Amino acid sequence: MKKIKRLNEMRSAWWFFCRDDQLWLLPDAQLPSDSLNALGLEFDRQCPSYLLDYHQGKPCILVDLQHQNVNFEQGQWHDMRALLTQLDEPLSLMAGRACQVAHFIRTHQFCGQCGERMFSITWEVAKQCKGCGFRAYPRLSPAVIMAIVKDGEVLLAQNKRNVGGAFSILAGFVEAGETLEQTVVREVFEEVGLSINNIRYFGSQPWPFPHNMMVGFIVDYAGGEIKLAPNELIAGGWYNATNLPSIPGEHTIARQMIDHVLNKN
Repeated sequence: MKKIKRLNEMRSAWWFFCRDDQLWLLPDAQLPSDSLNALGLEFDRQCPSYLLDYHQGKPCILVDLQHQNVNFEQGQWHDMRALLTQLDEPLSLMAGRACQVAHFIRTHQFCGQCGERMFSITWEVAKQCKGCGFRAYPRLSPAVIMAIVKDGEVLLAQNKRNVGGAFSILAGFVEAGETLEQTVVREVFEEVGLSINNIRYFGSQPWPFPHNMMVGFIVDYAGGEIKLAPNELIAGGWYNATNLPSIPGEHTIARQMIDHVLNKN
């Protein structure tokens, strides 16, 4: 991933136009994949642009419009939660990367150490202070997500912020000085008052809201009764494949872990 000094108007690419944590798509909810010349879009060509990667042999290019008041004649702006279900997985992951990089650029205009203006490094995604030389990189906030298994059932809970919405497995942010396994044990006890053991890694998923990394674990119930943390959860219990409530969509690691546990058991 590197900064682009000048956009090529004639080169076809996958274009990720970001503005205020939203991404612009064509009317058919597809990413633009033609040349800028063919797309005919009017915007300030001097805005930050980055080569993210390649997909199907074409470059994936982030164009961070920042606070430009552009009004593209076609298509519309979408938030990332909608994009997770509208785009194929490789492009949705790339869209998440684009939005995270754009968020970093917008929130690091000035140095957090001395207050001077920062400039973009050209060979990597980073900002450096003109005054004190401090260099900043995109922030990544790790969080654990865990499926607790008991006698072929999985523990699902409903968050206070999701009244009337889906039930899911537990999750929480890693605190300074913790291992991922310590976070799993702490979060489970804090949220539902249970003891667990046999912690094993499942997988991970970038989660661009705005800069998280979800790290999944399967764990076994070891003791205790469910005691929901009143400041976080409003409902919870043990579920199997025959009595599932509304659960997260297939694009999420939470759903993949639920399906894995229940199919396995």
